[in-house]
Amino acid sequence: MIEHKSPKDIARMHVTGQFVGQVLAELGDLAAVGVNLLDLEHHARRRIKERGAESCYWDYEPSFGKGPFRNVVCLSVNDAVLHGLPHSYKLRDGDLLSMDMAVRVDGWAADSARSVIVGTPAEEDLRLIEATEVALEAAIKVARPGNKLGDISAAIGAVAAEYGYPVNLEFGGHGIGRTMHEDLHIPNDGRAGRGWKLRPGLTIAIEPWFAAGTNKIVFDPDGWTIRSADGSRTAHSEHTVAITETGPLVLTRRPQVDEALDGQVKPSATRR
Repeated sequence: MIEHKSPKDIARMHVTGQFVGQVLAELGDLAAVGVNLLDLEHHARRRIKERGAESCYWDYEPSFGKGPFRNVVCLSVNDAVLHGLPHSYKLRDGDLLSMDMAVRVDGWAADSARSVIVGTPAEEDLRLIEATEVALEAAIKVARPGNKLGDISAAIGAVAAEYGYPVNLEFGGHGIGRTMHEDLHIPNDGRAGRGWKLRPGLTIAIEPWFAAGTNKIVFDPDGWTIRSADGSRTAHSEHTVAITETGPLVLTRRPQVDEALDGQVKPSATRR
């Protein structure tokens, strides 16, 4: 069932979204050469506990996973793009790290992801991250009352085509509210003018992710970590967005990172 939220509900989700955005900003600052992925996981755990929030990942047990996730942040490195299982790995110079986090505060969820480069960036990796960010901005722009869900998908797909990246349709955006995954699947490519009509009160997570060389994916033996099938680099950007009478409201905006989601300024993808 698709639930449309009241302005008060959206305000509550905004509180959660601000917390998620803040923690992702902190994790991006902490991601440096020599830092262990488990250090980032433990930082997120501490912040969630201090806030009295609840991780949406801790008991997450979809059909493709091997048991509950039992971590609070997805950390995916280089050719890994989604559901990266935190493990003992020290970040290296030039690593491309994608971080995805979803929590509930007072019963309302928010979900967001970002990709950064640790240390010395390669131009092709910067371009890949930029493509996901530009696609996210384009999708947010059309997330307006009266438009269709297909307009969001088409906006993402158009950016992918412009940059020359293939698109995987198995994993994409979704509805969100009291739980992390609500009805509505938002593929990262589609036809404009098709699908569910966007109305005020709809809350969705929009999450373009691309692999540089393929739209095929493979799973690690851990049953969680999803990688590009050809080993090419990957990147992932995501925001929780509310459809309002006046247009899209980004609920997970990160401090000093997303100051201009109107497409005029692109956030930095480099973290040293």
